[in-house]
Amino acid sequence: MKIIGVGGVFWRTKNIKELKKWYTEVLGISMDNEWNGTMIQPDTGSKTIFSFFNEDSDYFPAEQPVMLNFQIENMEQCLVHLEKLGIPLLKETEKSEFGTFTWIADPDGRWIELWEK
Repeated sequence: MKIIGVGGVFWRTKNIKELKKWYTEVLGISMDNEWNGTMIQPDTGSKTIFSFFNEDSDYFPAEQPVMLNFQIENMEQCLVHLEKLGIPLLKETEKSEFGTFTWIADPDGRWIELWEK
């Protein structure tokens, strides 16, 4: 067997309409359809990271068993966009040998990591 990509990310919410609107406005992920989802077609060279964290890691909230990470094209433009929408950053933007990272939360309080490699 060979894994060729991530097949999807699925979760429950109490307010699908609000979450769909937020993901469209903030992250540009349009879900204007009856099945409440979308297909994200990665750019050439884009990669998906699959990684485990220790139970006691403070990288994201302990009550959140999974954190989303979206690879973005331009962090500077992203930060301007988030500021314009009034979306607060949860931590200082960080640069490392792995890229540039920032964190926001969706309306359900779910942390989302944004990454420019």
